[in-house]
Amino acid sequence: MTSNPQTIAILGGTGDLGTGLARRWAKAGHKVIIGSRTTEKAEAAAADLVDFGVIGLENLAAAAAADIVAITVPYANQLGTLEASRAGLEGKILIDATVPLMPPKVGTVQLPEGGSAAVNAQKALGEGVIVVSAFQNVAADKLKSSADLECDVLVAGDKVAARQTVIDLVEDAGMRGWHVGPLANSAAAEAMTSLIIQVNRRYGIDGAGIRITGTPTKDGRHVPK
Repeated sequence: MTSNPQTIAILGGTGDLGTGLARRWAKAGHKVIIGSRTTEKAEAAAADLVDFGVIGLENLAAAAAADIVAITVPYANQLGTLEASRAGLEGKILIDATVPLMPPKVGTVQLPEGGSAAVNAQKALGEGVIVVSAFQNVAADKLKSSADLECDVLVAGDKVAARQTVIDLVEDAGMRGWHVGPLANSAAAEAMTSLIIQVNRRYGIDGAGIRITGTPTKDGRHVPK
């Protein structure tokens, strides 16, 4: 159980990634709100997690009610969802799991103009919101399962304290999180998803992930920017 319970809203949280995070965070002791474009859709997704205390609200209402917000929508819906929820995001950390996959060539890296989806989110929202990039390289169906996850999470953001907050939430979800520097470095994690798709296809792996090897000799909570 977490020693620092938060209220977390997951915008566009009705898919496997969103509901997987919702289940794991709620089991860790956080209050979780699933957001969607409509209250009805959000409530339907939350109904499967009612035993964990998860509720469903429209995206803006979910963001406004939360301490920390995550977004788990397809790339095409990212900026529109953030714009519609902007009033509820001010002064908060936004965990952006967006991957700029552009069908049909999802196995080819196609980063957006601006550098990365997370960087574009920060530009759109302004300095009043702290965007932190995470969870791009986790198989959503595995996250939704109750199995242990053999996967690490790369966490990029311009504020060290905000990155650490997200790393704590990564650990609450059953994974290891790693500081990987400023938000601009989110481009590497976003691009890596296409590489993982290629690995899955070529080798028949069911949801490959990444692992950082080696033994840390420093406390990640006190790493420099």
